[in-house]
Amino acid sequence: MNIPFKNLDEAASFQKLQAIPRAAVNELLSVQRIEACQVPMASGMRYQYAAMPVADKHLEALQELADEMHCVDSYQELLSGAVMNTGESRMVLHHLTRGQLGADVTADGVNKREFYIRELQRIHEFSKKVHSGALCGSTGRPFDTVVQIGIGGSDLGPRALSIALKGFASSQGRKPAMRAKFISNVDPDDAAEVLETVNPETVLFIIVTKSGTTQETLANRELVRSWMERCSVPGLKPDEHMVAVTSETSPLAKSSAFLTSFYMDDYIGGRYSATSAVGGLILSLAFGAELFLDVLAGAHESDRLALNCDITKNPSLLDALIGVYLRNVLNCPATAVLPYSQALSRFPAHLQQLDMESSGKRVNRSGQPVPYPTGPVVFGEPGTNGQHSFYQLLHQGTDMVPLQFIGFTSSQRSFDISSGGSTSQEKLLANLAAQITAFTRGQDHEDPSKQFPGGRPSSLIAGDQLTPRALGVLLAHFENKIMFQGFLWNINSFDQEGVQLGKKLTEQLLAPHSGADESLHAFFTFLKQ
Repeated sequence: MNIPFKNLDEAASFQKLQAIPRAAVNELLSVQRIEACQVPMASGMRYQYAAMPVADKHLEALQELADEMHCVDSYQELLSGAVMNTGESRMVLHHLTRGQLGADVTADGVNKREFYIRELQRIHEFSKKVHSGALCGSTGRPFDTVVQIGIGGSDLGPRALSIALKGFASSQGRKPAMRAKFISNVDPDDAAEVLETVNPETVLFIIVTKSGTTQETLANRELVRSWMERCSVPGLKPDEHMVAVTSETSPLAKSSAFLTSFYMDDYIGGRYSATSAVGGLILSLAFGAELFLDVLAGAHESDRLALNCDITKNPSLLDALIGVYLRNVLNCPATAVLPYSQALSRFPAHLQQLDMESSGKRVNRSGQPVPYPTGPVVFGEPGTNGQHSFYQLLHQGTDMVPLQFIGFTSSQRSFDISSGGSTSQEKLLANLAAQITAFTRGQDHEDPSKQFPGGRPSSLIAGDQLTPRALGVLLAHFENKIMFQGFLWNINSFDQEGVQLGKKLTEQLLAPHSGADESLHAFFTFLKQ
């Protein structure tokens, strides 16, 4: 179908939404509302929005807005291979890495779902060879550590998922098959810290760059090769300790400098690539293929839910709509993501890139400036650490910052004790419940410094335990939320031109006789003094 995209402020339903009187969260909240304002997510998880400032009239207008802006229709078009990345004239196919929900998609002469399945099978076969010892390092010793070298989407998503899966694997009696580590920053101290902890004879490096030209990644690859050569281990061959994840058209594809290469394509953006070979290889090597397949299954189940046109049955779409209401009607400049799970310690960093790189746009799909705010600033830390860091501003600061809490009934590991009448996990959940209530209710006090205004909105994603399937649900929920917000704002959520200018200037500066402008050279000279 031909989707009639238009700007948010052109929608009659958005104007209706703006005219509805604002709701006070502290007046809305009740036991009955807490029970009623929840939407089932995949794998038994729940999206709870009782502490958000949306009453029935707001929900009606938000449903009309979703319909008028063709949110689900646009998603269906995306699933069927429509060109949704308008800036780069590309399809957007990351959903296909975990399952098929639309028509067959053919590109580059191949069925893309079959292509992703093939790469997944190749990853599983490679992982089995490494785990069985059929494939060893160049000196004959088995690999025991895998280090991913990449940056941006090649690092943040896979790293967040790796940390999140480690505790679950341990709780199931599955000792990780390999230690997983990451090098991302071109700062040599990053690589040095990792290399101090690995044995050059038993380490396997994954070089991840879709284009094969990412400056930081290639620089770290050469740094690692140089380190291996300086180790002076008889028979050590760096090329036999490296594999690549890249595109079939990149300079690294089928290179003799790697044991083998695994492939992705231009239809998957880096920040959306965690369920492709970018995340699949290291997670399968570290934890086994079964756990990664569970992540994919949870993500696919969440993707399927996102097809529901009823916003009270589509948690990603409802989350997106409430986020647009907060940003464009209530003028909230930021959003905090607050997982009360230490296993999700790097998940906010992944969501920061996912959201801000996708929604940090100032022109619409036609290249015209948008006359309204788009993506918010996204930040976060796991609870309860964040409570002793930036919650002061969230409670009593001058800006209202909406909050997205994440919590689980049970911890990943069985390690816990009871003290003072409650377990550590119960204390964690009590802190979470207390914070939601404190942000909502506030506190009156005769001392102004102890007065809390309250009325601070929050949502909650809750589940029984952070399993691999639940992790996949979480990942896809936020990917789809951001996708829907892009449709609502009429922006291209799938390019990232904002990162290119700095790269271009860096290349100019480092090139001999580059002719870069004087101020650029002056800053560089200042830094080197």
